[in-house]
Amino acid sequence: MTDLHIYNSYSRAKEKFESLVPGHVGMYVCGPTVSGESHLGHARPYITFDYVYRYLSHLGYKVRYVRNITDAGHFEEEGREAEDKISKKAVLEKLEPMELVQKYTNLFHWAMSQFNCIPPSIEPTATGHIVEQIDMIQELIAQGFAYEVNGSVYFDVRKYAEGHDYGKLSGRVIDEMLETTRDLEGQDEKRNKTDFALWKAAPPEHIMRWNSPWGEGFPGWHIECSAMATKYLGKQFDIHGGGMDLQFPHHESEIAQSTICNHTPPVRYWMHNNMITINGRKMGKSYNNVIKLTELFSGQHPELEKAYSPMTVRFFILQTHYRSTLDFGNEALQAAEKGLKRLMEAYEWLQKAPATGNGQPADAALEQKVKDLLASFAGYMNDDFGTARVLAAMFELVPVINGLKDKNIAATALSAETFSLLQAEMKLWVEDIFGLRSESAADNSKLEGVMQVLINLRKEARAKKDWGTSDAIRNQLAAIGIQLKDEKDGGMSWT
Repeated sequence: MTDLHIYNSYSRAKEKFESLVPGHVGMYVCGPTVSGESHLGHARPYITFDYVYRYLSHLGYKVRYVRNITDAGHFEEEGREAEDKISKKAVLEKLEPMELVQKYTNLFHWAMSQFNCIPPSIEPTATGHIVEQIDMIQELIAQGFAYEVNGSVYFDVRKYAEGHDYGKLSGRVIDEMLETTRDLEGQDEKRNKTDFALWKAAPPEHIMRWNSPWGEGFPGWHIECSAMATKYLGKQFDIHGGGMDLQFPHHESEIAQSTICNHTPPVRYWMHNNMITINGRKMGKSYNNVIKLTELFSGQHPELEKAYSPMTVRFFILQTHYRSTLDFGNEALQAAEKGLKRLMEAYEWLQKAPATGNGQPADAALEQKVKDLLASFAGYMNDDFGTARVLAAMFELVPVINGLKDKNIAATALSAETFSLLQAEMKLWVEDIFGLRSESAADNSKLEGVMQVLINLRKEARAKKDWGTSDAIRNQLAAIGIQLKDEKDGGMSWT
C-alpha cells in the first residue's frame, strides 16, 4: 500500500487520503478541559495525533494542526443545571478562574513535553473566541435551527434531522435517543430532549460570564470547536481527531452546527482513538482509578506497582493500533518498559557504530531481509497508521543489530550502503516519526528514590506539626524546579 489510507469513522471504512488542498493538511484535535490536572486518558489521544502529525509532515505535507484549550463553558447538562467545570473548581481551589486555567494549562503543556509531543500549530482557547461563538449562534438562529429561551439558546436537533443524517457518526438513531434520554434538570426549556445548549444564561453565582444578545451567560461545549475550527481551518478541512468518547454528543453536535452555518459538512476524515482501561476496568472516579500523569511518572497511585517513564507510556501506546482498546495494566506496562529498553539499547549502539562492510555484502540473504524490513515500515504506516506492525518489524531488526554489536554477525555481512540505510531509517522512524527518545533509567530511578525519602521526611515533620521543616523541604525543592503537591488523602506527589 503506497498511498496513505485512513479509517474514516464517519463512513466506517478505510479511505485513500487526499487532502483538500494539495500539499497541505488541516487537522483539528479536541484539546483538554483545563479544570484539573491531566490524567492518563489524555495520554492516548495526544500521543496518537502527535505521531499522525509527524507522519503527515514526513510525507511532505505542510500541516496546520489546531488543538484547542477548553477554558470555559464545558458544562454537564446531566445531573445538575449548567455546571461549569472551570467555575466549580475555581471556587474549590480559591483561585480566580483564569488563574486555575493557567495552572492546569501549564501542567498539561509540561506533560506533553515529557511525552515529546510537538506543540500544535495553533492552540486557541474558548475564552479567546467568545465573539466567534456568538456570531455562529446568531447565524444558527437566523437560519431557524436554534432558539432562545430565558436567556439560553438551544440547537433544534429534530429540525436538523429532518434533512440531515443526525447520528451517523456515532451510530445513533434520533427516535431511540428521544426515548432513552432521561428527564434532567433544565429539559423543560427545550423543545426536544435531544436539543443541546449553544449558550447558557448565567445564574447569579456563576463566576465566568460574558455579555451576549441574550443576556449575560457563557457558551456551550460544542460550539467552541465549531467556531475555532472554522476560523483557523476553513468551512471544510481534512482531519478531525479525538477520543471515541467524543463521537456523541460532542462531534455529532459539531457536525450539525458547522453544516448549517457553513453549508457543507465540515470534515473529510474523522479519526477516533479507542478507549483505555486501567487494570481491566474503565477509568472513572467511582472506581478510584483516575491516574494523573504526575502520579503515573512518580508511581504514587494505588493502581500502580511502580513509576512509569513518559517514553515507556509513549512506546506502550505505539505498540497498539489506535483504534484498538488499550489496558494500562502493570504487567503490560512493565513488559513495554523492557521492550523499549531492548529497542533503544540496540538503536543507540547502531547510531554510534562506525560504517561497516564494503561494496559487496557477505550475506546476501541477510542484506535482503534488512532491506525488506525497512521497506515495510511505510507500508504498515500507510495502512491507517499501523504503528504496532512497524514496531514488530523493528524488533525483527534488533537481533541483527545486536549480532553486529556482539560480533556474532560479521561486520562485512551487510554492505556499507545497507548499513548506512539501516542507521538512517531507524533514526527517521524511532526519533522523527515515533517521537521516542532515550531516557536514563538509572538517573530517574535514583531521583525517584531521593524524592520518596524527602516526601517521607516531610510527612514525619507534618505529623509532628514541625511546619518549619515541612515548609523548608517544600520551598527548597521549589527553588530547584521541583513542585511538591499535597493530596486530599494525605499523600504527596511531585513534578
